[in-house]
Amino acid sequence: MNTRRLRASGLALLAAFLLLACAPPAPEEASAPAVLVRTIDGAAAEAAMRVYTGEVRARVETDLGFRIGGKIVERRVDVGDMVRPGQVLAVLDIEDARLAARAAAASAAAAEADLALARSEFERATELRRREFISQSALDASRTAMQAAEARLRQARAQSEVAINQADYTRLLATAAGVVTTVTAEAGQVVAAGQPVVRVAQPGELEVLIHVPESRVGELAVGTAAVVRPWAEEDRTYPARVRELAPAADPATRSYAVRVAVPQADQGLKLGATASVAFAGEQTGGVLLPLPAVTRIDGSARVWVVDEDSSVRPVEVEIGDFREDGVLVTGGLPSPARVVIAGVHKLLEGATVKPVEEGAPVQLDVTR
Repeated sequence: MNTRRLRASGLALLAAFLLLACAPPAPEEASAPAVLVRTIDGAAAEAAMRVYTGEVRARVETDLGFRIGGKIVERRVDVGDMVRPGQVLAVLDIEDARLAARAAAASAAAAEADLALARSEFERATELRRREFISQSALDASRTAMQAAEARLRQARAQSEVAINQADYTRLLATAAGVVTTVTAEAGQVVAAGQPVVRVAQPGELEVLIHVPESRVGELAVGTAAVVRPWAEEDRTYPARVRELAPAADPATRSYAVRVAVPQADQGLKLGATASVAFAGEQTGGVLLPLPAVTRIDGSARVWVVDEDSSVRPVEVEIGDFREDGVLVTGGLPSPARVVIAGVHKLLEGATVKPVEEGAPVQLDVTR
């Protein structure tokens, strides 16, 4: 009897262990998702700056190409090389040009021989006319033949000079001192006459080329003050002024090219680097936020704000202008506030989040 009870107890314990082993593990408490936030306070509602992104360029840049077409047999410079006036940058195959020069020289020699014969015929005709052995019309014909031979000689000599020049055009020479910023052709490539091969930036004043939408170009004029900030060194700024406004919009982008001169540029501004150009705007009292920070709920513009208990809620706001660098919020935003600026489409009202301040270092959890 006791043996049966022990067996029954053992079977019950075994069944309990099997049930525990097969049961799913208890779910871990879901961690709060991290969201990127920007803290908005009274200092953020200052004068709005219209900021555009552009490229640092030399004020004078020259695209150099061959004056004749042909096959490149040698390229003697690379990007970043310093060049001097008259330096050979690239060379075309000269064989065809040399043959053309020889043919033109031979044509000129033949024209000289024809002219010598025509002059001799004219002198003989003049003497025969003096003796009245030929008519006046025959003398006139001889004179005309001599004049035609003179014209053909001038033409042949001009063609010979052109052929000689074209032989010289097989060498691409630098027109001024500067630095090579772009190379668009390689040895073995066939290029057309005038096709850019090398771009040379001349030393001197630098400028930033930006593109301004047609709705904003009217706010700028030649001489408008600006501030240039290189992306590589955001703590450095340079005073600048608008030097040139394009008179017509680009047909593809419908924007206007604006060149902003930087007279006090130093080594911090490098050719081809990206830089921002800021122009002072109107005193609006608004706050500039990234476009992803603003969403529409029930037809109204809203931003998501993180409260002190780390919960999020949407706040209805008034928006102003949409700009290249964001949207201007002109009203409805509490101050101070922590505004979610990325991933707002995943948020639910009242949800708990882990706010990460914009620009703060992020630690990744690699233990999972």
